[in-house]
Amino acid sequence: MGIFYGVLGAALATLLAGIGSALGVAIAGQAAAGVVTEDPSKFSKVLILQLLPGTQGIYGLLVAFISLNKLGILSGAPVELSTTEGLVILGACLPIAIVGLISAIYQGKTAVASIGIVAKKPEQFGKSLLFPAMVETYAILALLISILSIVSFPL
Repeated sequence: MGIFYGVLGAALATLLAGIGSALGVAIAGQAAAGVVTEDPSKFSKVLILQLLPGTQGIYGLLVAFISLNKLGILSGAPVELSTTEGLVILGACLPIAIVGLISAIYQGKTAVASIGIVAKKPEQFGKSLLFPAMVETYAILALLISILSIVSFPL
């Protein structure tokens, strides 16, 4: 059962963070499309803001790769794990899975507000990046906790 729990953790990191990113990018994309309809010259600026919530999906995928490598799945030689060890890997994947899901959605909503800034005052683009970047901070913290938890756990 240990390997099942470890792989489940990797899957959840990918799935939940990926779902959050897809939702966040979609939310921001709707606002970006509206701005580009009115002023196509703002495309590159709003595209950057739209893409920001996509990082959580990348973070989840990174944690999944690290987990699967630790479990020996990627090399084709899975390690023997106790149920407890598998649950530890599962638990180590949960920070980026859960925080990635939630922060990507809220980062998408914050990106919408920043896209509104760019729509009215494109010269404020640099400042508008700061608002969704603040949400990103918590995704990065969750990423670090997940990675450190996985790599420091001896198998």
